[in-house]
Amino acid sequence: MANTLLTISTITREAAMVLENRLAFAKGVNRDYDDKFAIEGAKIGDTVNVRKPPRYIGRTGPSLNIENSVESSVPVTLTTQFGVDIAFTSKDLLLNIDDFSKRFIRPAMATVANKIDRDGLYLYQTVYNATGTPGTPPTDLSFFLDGNAKLADEACPMDGEMSAVINPWTQSKMVNGLKGLFQSSVQIKEQYEQGNMGLAAGFKFSMDQNVINHTVGPLGGSPLVTLSGSSGNTLVTRGWTAAAASRLKKGDVFTIANVYAVNPQTRQTTGQLRQFVCTADFSSDASGNGSVSISPALNAAGVGVQFATINVMPIDGAAITVLGAANTVSPANLLYHKNAFTLVSADLPLPGGVDMAARVSSKQLGLSVRMIRAYDIVNDIFPCRLDVLYGWAAIYPELACRQQG
Repeated sequence: MANTLLTISTITREAAMVLENRLAFAKGVNRDYDDKFAIEGAKIGDTVNVRKPPRYIGRTGPSLNIENSVESSVPVTLTTQFGVDIAFTSKDLLLNIDDFSKRFIRPAMATVANKIDRDGLYLYQTVYNATGTPGTPPTDLSFFLDGNAKLADEACPMDGEMSAVINPWTQSKMVNGLKGLFQSSVQIKEQYEQGNMGLAAGFKFSMDQNVINHTVGPLGGSPLVTLSGSSGNTLVTRGWTAAAASRLKKGDVFTIANVYAVNPQTRQTTGQLRQFVCTADFSSDASGNGSVSISPALNAAGVGVQFATINVMPIDGAAITVLGAANTVSPANLLYHKNAFTLVSADLPLPGGVDMAARVSSKQLGLSVRMIRAYDIVNDIFPCRLDVLYGWAAIYPELACRQQG
């Protein structure tokens, strides 16, 4: 039977499927393909607002007590257009799709998938729950069971949508540490043959070489809380080394003495110190003072506080303790529920005046891939570009936990 030329639509569909299969971190998150751009197309800088549901306190007794419905939304900006440019010949188009995919599409989409995953993994800087000790690799499941417990304290749904993404060296230590535990023969087989942990501690584990290494800030001094001026996402501090640059780095996690986390539904203390994350690099002034940008916000539990995060406001002079020693480097492995993060993809416009153009968009996959083909008559080759447009955001960072080892 004569060979049939591969069409650009066939190639683009294959590219979309390969991309989905190559994703690691992004495979476990909420992927929101925005079809509002399906007609006019999107561009870098377009923003999608993801709405978050209101939270209520409830009442006791028969008397009506209507609460305000406070809805919030998180803007997700389409920040990145990324693609790979390739060229193939007329002869290459006579290959079957499997051979063509192996030679051209898979290497190209591996590059795209790695870029998407790495961009998403930088969201670790928004995550304030953390387990482990920076610089000390985990060797047993307790590090991840603790993470599961932290997420349970945050009222995380236990619905089978929990994932863990760890770097290759964490996986190496964990697989070795788990080899003597009793578990199904299928999981043991996978550990030994593929080096993967599989399903454990309530998480679906994946290895991703794109996991970001976090470096703890230089620290210095004996930092304390200055209550005056501290509120919301601002913590006023003192006691740092004077006039020192970047005492805290974006992504540093710390606790405040006697300030405990509360369950977001019951607003009762969990008995665990509330962890905060520094959301921007912080430097102290000439007197060792300064305001630190933090998450979550300082919302003390009390009457009418729907979004309480802490049991009480810190007292003036409360000690600040940073997780990890100064300048320690460790991987920011992530444990997360599907709804902690979102990856938004949108359709890029299909231009005219080219040899061929095709786009594959899938709500099921949550991805949109565009391919444009031209023709070089001199060299009898088809220059092609594969593009995706996407943006990342942390929707519910409380539904994620870092494992720093």
